[in-house]
Amino acid sequence: MRAERKRKKKKVLLTIVTIIGLLVLSSGGYVYYLWHKAASTVASIHEDINKSNKRSTEVKINKQEPFSVLIMGVDERKNDKGRADSLIYLTVNPKTKTTEMVSIPRDTYTKIIGKGTMDKINHSYAFGGTQMAVDTVENFLNLPVDYFIKVNMESFKDVVDTLGGITVNSTFAFNYDGHSFGTGNISLNGEEALAYSRMRKEDPKGDFGRQDRQRQIIEGIINKGASISSVTKFGDMFKVVENNVKTNLTFDDMWDIQSGYKDARKKVIQHELKGTGTRINNIYYYKLDEASLASVKKELKESLK
Repeated sequence: MRAERKRKKKKVLLTIVTIIGLLVLSSGGYVYYLWHKAASTVASIHEDINKSNKRSTEVKINKQEPFSVLIMGVDERKNDKGRADSLIYLTVNPKTKTTEMVSIPRDTYTKIIGKGTMDKINHSYAFGGTQMAVDTVENFLNLPVDYFIKVNMESFKDVVDTLGGITVNSTFAFNYDGHSFGTGNISLNGEEALAYSRMRKEDPKGDFGRQDRQRQIIEGIINKGASISSVTKFGDMFKVVENNVKTNLTFDDMWDIQSGYKDARKKVIQHELKGTGTRINNIYYYKLDEASLASVKKELKESLK
């Protein structure tokens, strides 16, 4: 029985490989690798945060209860703590077989919890790291953050190259950072994927357009990662994860998610937070439409029931 469980647990490593974003929901159970290597990788990227005060009792994913995840794309560089330039809040519900997600605009004007000031939401990470970013998002949405996945945006390049490139569907042509992108299905290497995910000013949708392209990169990684069969590539991918990812998910959490929440990937609902740009003390901020925010909060709250 124990041998059977250990054999099954090997299947969870695709979750580790594809932890860069929504990837915790990937299935890919046919891929095998050394179980102890997968476990040690997860242990090396573990980072604790305080339990959410938005829940009266801790969520139990081993009983397939709906849970939430905050994905933080952090632009960390040498000698620079960076900011959380991409914040995606997810709810995962195995009962309704849905995943709901909303991208929070980086310039959103909100209260920074733990600092007591109003500022751009992405500054919360620069001020107080993971914990302050999580606390600020919880206060902003009035919803719990059960788990977080923090990814260094620079790692997109390494992940994509390790996978041998990905395919995305570009809705318009543009040039950015020395790269040219056409329309329709295009193939990207690591450098191109990083540039594709960062362009903002030329996008008609501004930051929302950039968020869409970041999600495309994540989906491209999911699709390509699900077809990996090379042990060498998995070894390389483990190194990328160890160097660029932090999460409070444990190895057992990932196993429970991979085995009990697969169907939640079948229906992905994306929400949009509407608002307008404004200047306060000559600094640009994004002020949300209160009705739009209230509507999104309500729908996300329902998805956690």
